[in-house]
Amino acid sequence: MTDLLDDLVRRGVSVWLDDLDRTALLDGTLERLIRCRHVSGVTTNPVIFARSITGSAAYDAQLNELRLRGASGDEARRALTARDVRTACDLLRPPFDEGGDGLVSIEVDPRFAYDADATLADARALWWQVDRPNLLIKIPATKASLPAIGACLAEGISVNVTLIFSAERYAEVFDTFVEGMTRAAESGRDLRRIVSVASLFVSRVDTAVDNLLRPTQRFAELRGRAALANARRAAEIFARRIQEPGWLELRAAGARPQRLLWASTGVKDLAYDATRYVTGLAIPGTINTMPMATLEAVAKQTTAASSTTWLDAATELKALTDAGIELDRVMAQLETDGVEAFVEAWAALGATIAHRLAARP
Repeated sequence: MTDLLDDLVRRGVSVWLDDLDRTALLDGTLERLIRCRHVSGVTTNPVIFARSITGSAAYDAQLNELRLRGASGDEARRALTARDVRTACDLLRPPFDEGGDGLVSIEVDPRFAYDADATLADARALWWQVDRPNLLIKIPATKASLPAIGACLAEGISVNVTLIFSAERYAEVFDTFVEGMTRAAESGRDLRRIVSVASLFVSRVDTAVDNLLRPTQRFAELRGRAALANARRAAEIFARRIQEPGWLELRAAGARPQRLLWASTGVKDLAYDATRYVTGLAIPGTINTMPMATLEAVAKQTTAASSTTWLDAATELKALTDAGIELDRVMAQLETDGVEAFVEAWAALGATIAHRLAARP
């Protein structure tokens, strides 16, 4: 019997892992997922690294080396995370070289989310430090960071635009992608070597909207409808944008499309099926990056993604608006909260590393 992972791949959906730690790199777990679970890419973020590094003995040897040469906390934090990402890039290099995915993401310092110049400087440093062609630099899609995203692409730095919540912001991200790639083409860069994805967060939207609906009479009717409708609206924008002259000229010059990546696909409400944000977004040409628990749940699922039907996105979103949900305000707050969560995780990781550097081996 075919499982859902097989079905996704046949439908043209890429399966990525939203997790990374050194133990998984050393004990062959990531290799097994690549071989047996169709994993063709990896995404990371400050929360993932804080969870992975804190308390793990797998990082002790490198921390000791960093201690011996007097590395600062910031330097050590970057050295630890960059090494994991570089190793993952090497594991995934074969599919990348063969024209597939094979991409691994690492995020700029989240404290720079509202500073385009600092974001660009950090992106350049990470691109140099990891030094792998199948690397993606993650940059948050705040309004302030959009110029840095365009500048990175113009310089030939591949980008994963993250923390996208609203379909409207996604449209701005796509326009920024076209602008940056146009500048890259004008400077004579090989567009085939520049990769970009746009990470639209899913489950957090339902969590926020469901909480607003809970006191209302329409809760049962509208619960759990916001996230998938919002994501499908973004997919509709993508379908229109790739027919526009600006993108068609870039495609003719060898550019790859900026694919939509569904992020935050693990359910937050345990009343929902664990594969909800996978089956509902099995759109050819997209990427679904899953935390380990979701990946394993999908692997056990034997129902094909195509067996699930969903209502029209515009109809769904209008129903929510009619119920009094201010979606623009919800999306803006989710972006702010997302940045703050990453900043807090990055700071906590820094404090942990500083403590371990100061301790005697």
